Amino acid sequence: MSLTHFPNGITSFGVPIMGGMAPATFGNYYFVDYRNGSDSDNNGRTKGEALKTLSRAYELCTSNNNDVVLVDGDSEIVETSMIDLTKNRIHTVGLNGFPPLAGYGAGARVTLGTTGVATDIATLKNTGVRNTFTGIKFSNTSATATNLYTVAEGGEYTRYNFCEIYKSGLLTTDLTAPLLMNGDSSQFYGTTIGDLVNTRGASGVECPCVMLTREQITGKVCRDGWFENCRLLTKAAHIDVCFFYGPNATDVERSLMIKNSVFWNSSLAVADPAHAVNFAAAQTQGDVLVDNCSRINVTYFGGVDLKIFQTGAVSTDATSGLAVECSTP
Repeated sequence: MSLTHFPNGITSFGVPIMGGMAPATFGNYYFVDYRNGSDSDNNGRTKGEALKTLSRAYELCTSNNNDVVLVDGDSEIVETSMIDLTKNRIHTVGLNGFPPLAGYGAGARVTLGTTGVATDIATLKNTGVRNTFTGIKFSNTSATATNLYTVAEGGEYTRYNFCEIYKSGLLTTDLTAPLLMNGDSSQFYGTTIGDLVNTRGASGVECPCVMLTREQITGKVCRDGWFENCRLLTKAAHIDVCFFYGPNATDVERSLMIKNSVFWNSSLAVADPAHAVNFAAAQTQGDVLVDNCSRINVTYFGGVDLKIFQTGAVSTDATSGLAVECSTP
């Protein structure tokens, strides 16, 4: 028996190796190393045969095979067009050292620059079923007018574990966002969305952390969405800049849960957002629950009479979850 045998799992003397968050799987492993890999010469099945881009690894993966893509944390992957992931049960894991779970500043990064292609709406568009992403930083610097998002989530039962979703382009463009949430039962755990560095917004609701616009991905809607232990970050230029926003009455279907998370507006921001979660109209097909969350430099958790609910130790929205500066007793 060989010491390592990647096609049947990463093993040592036949024992599965779980360190660095490389999961045991029934499928195949593919390695991505942007600095040393090659999309044209390598098959991606070993470290020595690593691929250069994430998009090429997805091309080689087999749908519904629980294939795993291991991304080296050595350098940022620069994609030349949007990654359009339509396959199912593909698991992407960033190798960021130990412990591997950070939720911020992962070395395993993937970005998209300006492509000039109108259909490149995001760095990653996912519409597959039960895909997972762990320890990956997604970013977007594109100035293309239609490249509105960093991640466009339209899958089913997708899980983002300790990822970061960052956008530094089109920050004053109407209804752009780091994350477009059109997923069915998509879940985000320990994930950072947005940042405290770049000023966003100009005259209104431009560039929330999470955009909920129904069917920006055709046929897709935020249905039973779940955000837990997440950091939602902004540096607002206007009080109407928020963290979750939907312009329509049907943007949330059934439910949207935001649990044990923090809404943080930079102390260097021009304005304090009036609301963490807001809609242009009351929701008619679902409800939003903000459960046991905190907010800094944000006036209220949610807009009034919009089907946004909150739970916590304090029942009034004006004080619930508001971080209070420490003082001498």
